[in-house]
Amino acid sequence: MYLSREEELLLAGEKGETLRKAMEILVAIGEIYGADRLIPIGSVQVAGVSFKNIGQAGLEWISDLKGRAVVPSFLNPAGMDLRRWKEMGIDPDFARDQEMVVEAYRRLGISDDCTCIPYQVRPGVAAEGDHLAWSESSAVSYANSVLGARTNREGGPTALASALLGRTPLCGYHLDENRRPTHMVVVEQELRGSDYGALGFLAGRIVKDGVPLFRLRDKPTLDELKALGASMAASGSVALYYVDGATPSPPSGEPEEKLSFDRTDIEEVREDHPAEDADMVALGCPHCSPAELARIADLLDAKLVRRELWICTARKIAQASPDVVKRIEKSGARVICDTCMVVCPASECYRKIAVNSGKALAYIPGLVRVQAGFGSTEECIEVATKG
Repeated sequence: MYLSREEELLLAGEKGETLRKAMEILVAIGEIYGADRLIPIGSVQVAGVSFKNIGQAGLEWISDLKGRAVVPSFLNPAGMDLRRWKEMGIDPDFARDQEMVVEAYRRLGISDDCTCIPYQVRPGVAAEGDHLAWSESSAVSYANSVLGARTNREGGPTALASALLGRTPLCGYHLDENRRPTHMVVVEQELRGSDYGALGFLAGRIVKDGVPLFRLRDKPTLDELKALGASMAASGSVALYYVDGATPSPPSGEPEEKLSFDRTDIEEVREDHPAEDADMVALGCPHCSPAELARIADLLDAKLVRRELWICTARKIAQASPDVVKRIEKSGARVICDTCMVVCPASECYRKIAVNSGKALAYIPGLVRVQAGFGSTEECIEVATKG
């Protein structure tokens, strides 16, 4: 693996122990995956933020580092709303440790946006052809697929190393040859809203770490593309997909593997994971966009929630939509920022969580260890408000 003179000095520790460790991490990853060099990147998204996931050992490791991010860098969701954690029933000891995690990242120059949708919080942060080092599975999928940028799914330590060095190994999805479609997926029926989450939930389990190319009847919205990619990244490990007419085009050539799904398949996801008997409802996985918040506010108008209802979004999006947030919370629902139902320990006290997200449906049973039910946004609101 070729290193420039500057990179050799970094690896030798000439600019401090933290940067030496960071170079060691990137060189090791590069050698494992056959990279011939490191390349400059435009931005970084760092995972490993929720104290629920990283624990005391992770906090201590981050706190010992010294340095500053040299490219725009931002955090994945934390384990609680950083301002309203008491309302969520978060243990004060957990809150103290979580705040220490975020502060440790701030000292390294990482922005505390705490969201899985950095592309909506920071428009223009990534564009077609840009090389990135992002971590969160749905953000990686969106960056590669919808924006046409190039990133592997980084782990927390590798993303943090890239933030401090402004580099990443040239391997994986940074290379043209790894961005070719492997599966053709055809759906001839109409899809809308949460149907895309169900489709992704099904396709991801089959495609696994492949690169699907979808041929759909209708052109999905950006939020529907977000839901599709997030679900495949969770039920499988899809980091790149294409949709004819809706995303940047793939390299030429037809994939050999072919799949098809129909309306019956989509409905089976709902039938196999009913939402009706849930004692909690959580929307916003990935975090809600402004359009999704407005839609939820319309559905909640003149209604009162009877079950706990979380609407998860990025703080900057909530702050930019105060009237919409007020309308939602008038119903008794909570607009939760900085976190989500998957990485927050407060979710664990419920028996079953109803979601409109294929990503949450895939993650909740294993990561939260409670049941998950699936429905459309309208169906989830109905569950939350029924007597």
